[in-house]
Amino acid sequence: MTLDDALAALRAQAEPGRAEQMAAYHKTPRAYLGVPNPAINAMSQDWRQTLDLDQRVSLAQALWDSDIFEARLTAAKLLTQARIRPDDRPVWDLFQSWVPDFDSWAIADHACMAGQRRLTADPVRLDVIESWTQSPHMWTRRAALVITLPWTKQNFPSQQELAARDRILGWAATYIEDSTWFIQKAIAWWLRDLSKHDPERTRSFLASHGADMKPFARREAARYLEQP
Repeated sequence: MTLDDALAALRAQAEPGRAEQMAAYHKTPRAYLGVPNPAINAMSQDWRQTLDLDQRVSLAQALWDSDIFEARLTAAKLLTQARIRPDDRPVWDLFQSWVPDFDSWAIADHACMAGQRRLTADPVRLDVIESWTQSPHMWTRRAALVITLPWTKQNFPSQQELAARDRILGWAATYIEDSTWFIQKAIAWWLRDLSKHDPERTRSFLASHGADMKPFARREAARYLEQP
């Protein structure tokens, strides 16, 4: 499948007036086609099943490089798969090349969903993610928390998973003084999800750092702790 074929398929699913609404909502200046997420999901699933890995990687790169909103979402979804063998050079490397391009939460979050699969497949890659926490690029720093959200979800984590959880909480602690809304929101998101499975660690973090968080972020992080 060529890039032109993929873009034509996306344009065929566009809804009148939706592109203008999306541009106003997302605000980042780029082309928007007006394709709803369910249509993107369906096409991406079909292409994951019909294209081999090399074809998917090539198409994902071309879609990403087009800088069209829905094309970038589709690129990420083409690589959102639990098991990919091999995944280091064709997939993990491609994903990493996208991170400096992150400039909106929607694109970054869809890409990080693909990255989450590759990270949980090989947790040694947390070493790479740790380097993101020092990036001057805000979206890269934020992505370090979004891509590690799987470590908030285990009810019965292993010792290795607990060590990773504490490591990531350490990164979050270094972000506390950053008042950027998206950074504070990412900290709150991580803690909120963690609180469902590990409330004690969440309470401990908030006891140590909550006073220095933005009020909205502190409230969001504690949302489920406050429920009876």
